[in-house]
Amino acid sequence: MAEDAGQERTEQATPKRREEARKKGQVPRSRELNTALVLLAAAGVIMGFGGYFLSRMADLFRSSFTLQRADMTNPAAMLPAFESAIEIGLGAVLPFLIVMVLVGVFAQLALSGWTFSADQLNLKWNRLDPLKGLGRVFSTRGLIELVKAFIKFAFILAIAIMILWNEMDQLLGLGSLELEPAVASAAHLAAWTFVVLAAGMILLPLIDVPFQLWDYRRQLRMTRQEIRDEFRQTEGNPEVRMKLRQLQREVARRRMMQAVPKADVVVTNPTHYAVALRYDQKKNKAPVVVAKGADLIALNIRTLADEHRVPIVEAPPLARALYHNTKLDQEIPAGLYLAVARLLAYVYQLTHLHAWQRREDVKQPDFPIPDELNKART
Repeated sequence: MAEDAGQERTEQATPKRREEARKKGQVPRSRELNTALVLLAAAGVIMGFGGYFLSRMADLFRSSFTLQRADMTNPAAMLPAFESAIEIGLGAVLPFLIVMVLVGVFAQLALSGWTFSADQLNLKWNRLDPLKGLGRVFSTRGLIELVKAFIKFAFILAIAIMILWNEMDQLLGLGSLELEPAVASAAHLAAWTFVVLAAGMILLPLIDVPFQLWDYRRQLRMTRQEIRDEFRQTEGNPEVRMKLRQLQREVARRRMMQAVPKADVVVTNPTHYAVALRYDQKKNKAPVVVAKGADLIALNIRTLADEHRVPIVEAPPLARALYHNTKLDQEIPAGLYLAVARLLAYVYQLTHLHAWQRREDVKQPDFPIPDELNKART
């Protein structure tokens, strides 16, 4: 979009944008974290299983160099020897392989969790474009990766030099030892050197992980126009939303009108408000508002109630209080219990008149309304 092209990406990515990026395989990754965890695990395995590994390798060399000359030209004798060598070799490296696989998987999941994207498996011809490849190499990110590589090389080199300088006397003294103690001392020195180098690698992910997270958030930043476009796609066009809300109101109004014939009484203002109440002692603790409305809706409620012979009582203060302080399909507030109880008793008297009574003889009672619920609107 032309409008979007001139805007800066200053807004943080929305959850939808992050989810789409994750589906495409665009998640934060740190090679330094993966390398450090794998090296530390390898150092731990070497220190924990070094003796076992050396003993198994000694067995391998011993069995391999003790073959008779006649056996070396005999396939029947070489096959068992070959199987034995494979068994000894796998037994020696199996702990190392298991730990490396587990740590390698954990290192991939540590920063961004489990992700699988089929989009990454698709062949993209632009990746084979040498010009674009050079552009990525000489881009800002490429330069940053180059600087990181130089820093890592210098850092590891400095640690290695310090270790060699500190162990110089021991290295020079290896030549004066017998073969077996010299090999054992050299192996011990190499193992500790590897452990120190791996431990030193911890400092690199401490710098690289925050940078990768920052760079990931920077890449996903959006312009304000993109956020507005996404909102329109997610929430829909305002006109469509307005139409949906109108349809929802019509459906709710239709459902409300269907409940009017089942009401016990309709309280009116008499023209501005109308509220229909229903009281089922088995289901509800108090009367429930099944329909209410003002002006034209109030007229429809009164007309429908009259058609189905639902009692209609004119009580303006009570009608206003019910209209302003109740919600549809909910029980009336406690402050109106007394007024509505008198209303229902009055309606019961009207609907159960004796033969000698007239409707005019039943006096309408007062309906007390608490001050906090008494709305002086008309």
